[in-house]
Amino acid sequence: METGSVYYLMMKDMKMHSKLIQKITAPNASMFTGGGTNTYLIGKEEITIVDPGPNIETHINEIANAVGEKATRILVTHTHRDHSPGVRPLKDILNIPSYGLMVEQDDGHQDKTYTPDKVLGHGDVIDCEEYKIEVIHTPGHASNHLCYLVHDASTLITGDHIMNGSTVVIAPPDGNMKQYLSSLKLLKDYAFDYIAPGHGDYLEDPVAVVDWIINHRLQRESKVHECLKKISPCDVNDLVKLVYDDVDPKLHPIALWSLTAHLEKLEEDGIAVLSEDKKIWSLN
Repeated sequence: METGSVYYLMMKDMKMHSKLIQKITAPNASMFTGGGTNTYLIGKEEITIVDPGPNIETHINEIANAVGEKATRILVTHTHRDHSPGVRPLKDILNIPSYGLMVEQDDGHQDKTYTPDKVLGHGDVIDCEEYKIEVIHTPGHASNHLCYLVHDASTLITGDHIMNGSTVVIAPPDGNMKQYLSSLKLLKDYAFDYIAPGHGDYLEDPVAVVDWIINHRLQRESKVHECLKKISPCDVNDLVKLVYDDVDPKLHPIALWSLTAHLEKLEEDGIAVLSEDKKIWSLN
């Protein structure tokens, strides 16, 4: 999450809107995961599991007990270590395949235990008697990030593309700010009423949520640009103090990831330049 950036658009209990999706939250609360990683169970008779989360025995057993013999597949939004390590032990218990996508490059944050049985692509559809799930490729937080649109519940399961309570960290080299903004804009091409995030409670008014995140990121980008004007040339350790002066300095090491992602976007846009030794940023 990007520290210092918080929005709360809470919705009423999801059960009031749909009986098709059940949420189970893993006991892995932290600064990065909020209250824990959300696992979603879609369907009643042909159950799809989305993001088994970390390999915590009590959590894996809770999922297995909830689905029984009705589980048919596991979907993964992305392979960060709080989302996909639970796939392997759950497959051992349930004997069902997993669907997902591998990253373009391992940036040190990936779950090395995960390989999908079926590789998913943008626009793929999982069609059951109970429900239809459409796959939306949303790179940015991770190159292999997928969102899942459950049409029959008018709900988008967003993994870490959208969280409730904070914006997400975009950490290069696998994270990419330009792709992240494009992926957010892409969601506005789809119709759905609710967001089921990878962390936090359900969200309503999806267009407002997406617009808020885009505007926040662009405001932060503008601040990066303005601060570069003041102290360019500079390194990221000096720049982070100005750009994230609204954040506890103890959290600046985390903010450096998203700052670097913003700088790389400005470089792609022809606004910023990184020195040959990869240490100093300047305006173009």
